[in-house]
Amino acid sequence: MNTNYKSIEEYFNLPYTIEVVRDEGEGYKGYIASVVELPGCMTQAEDFAELGEMLPDAMRAWFETCMEEGLPIPLPRNNETYSGRFVVRLPKSLHRELVEAAARDCVSLNAYVNVVLGKAVGGRVTVHEENTAEIPSAMLNWHRVSEKEHEILAM
Repeated sequence: MNTNYKSIEEYFNLPYTIEVVRDEGEGYKGYIASVVELPGCMTQAEDFAELGEMLPDAMRAWFETCMEEGLPIPLPRNNETYSGRFVVRLPKSLHRELVEAAARDCVSLNAYVNVVLGKAVGGRVTVHEENTAEIPSAMLNWHRVSEKEHEILAM
């Protein structure tokens, strides 16, 4: 949070993160756009193109409300770089199960865990070019997570 910015325009020109989700219900199809760093700042439209007009209005109203009420305005999240590495401690039995599952799919443990975590985080897997050599092409579009893997991910 920062109070160095004084005007709505200064905040408005910062690189906030925008998420757009398709919203489909009974007899309704449309889109919802929200600003990740601004809780509750969102808008809804039937046509994707309309969001481009409506979201700036929602953001301005959000900034105005915070300024009028003296509330802090969050800044955009940092575009930090990540190494792509982290260490995880897990039970030996789980380690064994993961190694066995990777072997069944003829991939390395690293490739297997990459795919399983990617599917768990958002139903998508992003594989960097340097990692594709160890992942069979059939797994790059892998849509199957076994019941056992669901149990593991739920731990």
